[in-house]
Amino acid sequence: MKSLVLAEKPSVAKEIARVLGCNGKGKSYIEGPGYVVTWALGHLVTLAEPEDYDNRFKTWNLEDLPLLPDKMKLKVLKETSHQYKAVAQLLKRSDIGELIIATDAGREGELVARWIMELAGFRKPFKRLWISSQTDKAIRDGFKNLKPGRDYDHLYKSAVCRAEADWLIGLNMTRALTTKYNAQLAAGRVQTPTLAMLMDREREIETFQAQPYWTVSAPFGEFTAQWRAADGHDGRIWKREDAEAVAARAGAAGSAKVEKLRTTERAESHPLAYDLTELQRDANKRLGFSAKQTSNVLQKLYEQHKLVTYPRTDSRYLTSDMVPTLKGRLESVAVGPYAALARKALRSPLKMTNRIVDDSKVSDHHAIIPTEQYLQLQSLSNDERKLYDLIVRRFIALFYGPYRYDETSVTLVAGGERFYAKGKIRKDAGWKELYQGGSYDDEDDEEDDDKEGGGRQFGDRQSSQLLPPLAAGAALPLKNPAIKELRTLPPARYTEASLLGKMEKYGLGTPATRADIIEKLLSTDTIERSRSSLIPTGKGKQLIGLVVEELRSPELTAKWEGELERIAKGKGDAVAFMRGIREQSRKWVQEVRTETKEYKPHNLTTSRCPECGKPMLEVKNKRGKSMVCSDKECGYRRHSDPVLLNKRCSQCRKKMELHDGKAGKYAQCKPCNVIEMLGDKDGGRMNRREQQRLVEQYSDNSPLANSLADKLKAALEKKDGK
Repeated sequence: MKSLVLAEKPSVAKEIARVLGCNGKGKSYIEGPGYVVTWALGHLVTLAEPEDYDNRFKTWNLEDLPLLPDKMKLKVLKETSHQYKAVAQLLKRSDIGELIIATDAGREGELVARWIMELAGFRKPFKRLWISSQTDKAIRDGFKNLKPGRDYDHLYKSAVCRAEADWLIGLNMTRALTTKYNAQLAAGRVQTPTLAMLMDREREIETFQAQPYWTVSAPFGEFTAQWRAADGHDGRIWKREDAEAVAARAGAAGSAKVEKLRTTERAESHPLAYDLTELQRDANKRLGFSAKQTSNVLQKLYEQHKLVTYPRTDSRYLTSDMVPTLKGRLESVAVGPYAALARKALRSPLKMTNRIVDDSKVSDHHAIIPTEQYLQLQSLSNDERKLYDLIVRRFIALFYGPYRYDETSVTLVAGGERFYAKGKIRKDAGWKELYQGGSYDDEDDEEDDDKEGGGRQFGDRQSSQLLPPLAAGAALPLKNPAIKELRTLPPARYTEASLLGKMEKYGLGTPATRADIIEKLLSTDTIERSRSSLIPTGKGKQLIGLVVEELRSPELTAKWEGELERIAKGKGDAVAFMRGIREQSRKWVQEVRTETKEYKPHNLTTSRCPECGKPMLEVKNKRGKSMVCSDKECGYRRHSDPVLLNKRCSQCRKKMELHDGKAGKYAQCKPCNVIEMLGDKDGGRMNRREQQRLVEQYSDNSPLANSLADKLKAALEKKDGK
């Protein structure tokens, strides 16, 4: 008997097959003496659509909601049905004795395999391959230590609950809002509270009123000190006359006395290893990558190049059983720009601290670190090299000592006013040696954004400066303290980095899904990118006002995510969880049904539909912008961006644009302003909408009209060359 191995992607299946010695290639599998390796294409099976339960649900009606099937059905995805059929046939082969699930080792990967098994009616024994990297060694070791498939039943239940909850809430709320307000309004279990956080920040910005304030600084030649009312004060003075009085009193003294002088040796430990969310945040701040871009590039480093461990992890620690492998991993990255850095760490025994290894803080997968795969930097694309650079430097830094420096703080008194200054003197670069030539700041970029008391504040942390040798009681000459006028700033808009941090803080989504949530908000035109910031659109602002209040709450979604985690660990109640989701869906649909608010399309234009005369909407899509009739029943649509023809300009040879004028369709080259009229061959053909309208216009129940309609239809088809 043979074992059937089910991988999630063809590329992974091919690598597993190679390691297992399978060489017999079929169209949808690779076979060897003891194994048959096949693959899914992501999900092959999904939850059934509403119309699969009842054909009347094809049409969206508020009266039909909520849709709460007693038992959720599964269906084969149409676009990958050929691969499902092939896998199902392999599952039924008489010489297959067991299944080995080798999909991604996580909640979603478990769902991919189990749904295929369920729909195919697979009842034979099954095991689980659970590995954290795709190297040959990891695959071999994984097959030597296969886990019982039933060990992951709780993970599967959690995955099913997550999928069904998203279906019930997302589908019911999206249909309810769309039909109630006659607009494409999407809502969901995670995307709506994420949008709500962005909207809350936008309201803070819109209602913020800037206030002037003043600061006073005292120049002492080699360094500058800032006035503070007391230790811990932020240095802001809210009246100009008060600032002028401070400066006058200090300046009149002519000198300042060193009241306090303290030098403290400080040590800053290395940052923790990356989990997916932290890597996405860092890549956004340092490389300008979107969260989705980071996920895609990281997946290639994991699957194709096999250079990093499992990406979709929520842990920043390693496990104790990995300790013997760490030296080999350092040796494998000791090439190119990392050679000297890695070898320096290897010169002495590697020190393991609880900032590196902590079994209690690792659930399914450990932190993202390099594998033992030999590194060939020239084989990586530019984006892959940049992201790998972040990962490998963070990994090497784990084995460097702390960054040590002397921090000197001085308090000076002049005319009864106190001035404060700090200075740093580096003693040992420690792990920061990995980041020489570039800045490294592991501070959370939300810190200043969320502070109260009139917006982001002035200089809570003084910039580092060198202080000269000073002695307590010494007098320093002081001339002309400087007054500076500033204004309070509103909270900063979210970047992808700060939004990911906020989503993680509130437990919105998982490391594997957060990037997709942001992309979904962008694709539905509820938020937009403005340089590095994320901003709610006019549609998003209205949507958040129409959604039921409970669904906006990140606390509720975080509670659900926590319960899904409990279910995955065998501590939660899946039946009770789904009962609660159904009750919420029923309640929220009723709230939408009785709501009296109105929705005004933010993208309404002054253009009128040529078919029904109603206003047109400007809609963004993958091809640019389109003009769509505001009446969904009409359905008229046309491109607002010029359509490029294959016809080229006779002067510059660039493609010409298609336009419609009073005399008919014409081609125009914008740069040269060359215009050519188009005949039936290029632009005069009647489109299907126009054809259908004419057929319907001359169609009724009379035999004469039916005959005329038939002849007209035949004539139009003949004209189109059918």
